[in-house]
Amino acid sequence: MPGQITFCVMARSETNEPNRLISSAIGVATPKDCNNYGYLSEHHSYGDTAKKSGEYAEDLVATMLATTLGIEFDSNQAWEEREQIYKSSGQVFKTMHICQSAEGNKDGLWTTTIAVAVLLE
Repeated sequence: MPGQITFCVMARSETNEPNRLISSAIGVATPKDCNNYGYLSEHHSYGDTAKKSGEYAEDLVATMLATTLGIEFDSNQAWEEREQIYKSSGQVFKTMHICQSAEGNKDGLWTTTIAVAVLLE
């Protein structure tokens, strides 16, 4: 409806440093049981590739969901190992991320990355 407030989770990163790598990522984790709620995370970083930043956001959100569902895991394990534990528990249905990265403009102009999850009714 026009004029209605739109809720979102947004990650934004910016730089005016030439060639500086920036990234913004959103992580999503949904439980198998639709009566439980899922989670969203946001992450922004400097110097990380899109893959690293995106996986961090996904790891963060999956860990939040796993914690609330009571799934036991070792936080010192690599993300790939914990991801398998989460999914094999039968309680976590899906995890994913969306990420954008960029290199700062070579002439020092402002460069911005943004990732957004928009919540619709």
